[in-house]
Amino acid sequence: MAEPATGGNTDPAAPVFQLQRVYLKDASLELPHAPTIFLEQEPPQVEVQLEVTHEKVLEGIYEVVVRATTTAKVKDKVLFLVEAKQAGIFELRGIPAAQFDAVVGIVCPNIVYPYLRANVADLVNRTGLPPIHLAEINFEALYQQRLAQQSQGLSMASGQMPQ
Repeated sequence: MAEPATGGNTDPAAPVFQLQRVYLKDASLELPHAPTIFLEQEPPQVEVQLEVTHEKVLEGIYEVVVRATTTAKVKDKVLFLVEAKQAGIFELRGIPAAQFDAVVGIVCPNIVYPYLRANVADLVNRTGLPPIHLAEINFEALYQQRLAQQSQGLSMASGQMPQ
């Protein structure tokens, strides 16, 4: 008799973490001052904003979205604005509640983010400009920072002073 595809683990309560699909959910590119902005000689100043969200799609199925908004300016004019949302669908079952937020806030974005970086670089490259390579992100540090901000907010709301 053949072993099940679960590697021999037939325990229905065993945690399941499986990537179902990665996809580009949304992308927009704006060059509001083209073509005159291309004549500028100064290097652009680039600003990146990052956001991670998740939502339940079905029982045990979650979508995790990493959104990046990248703005490049030369002097006071926008050279380009790229907003992209890269998403992944994950099967997450039997994950202990205490670990679930860390999985969707650290593990899943680590899988999705490289695709987002490639798509942003490709979009910018298609403008004729050199591609922008988004920096590597430590999602664990971002997650810990968000937890610290939330706990500080709770402390402030209960009248406690931060230490």
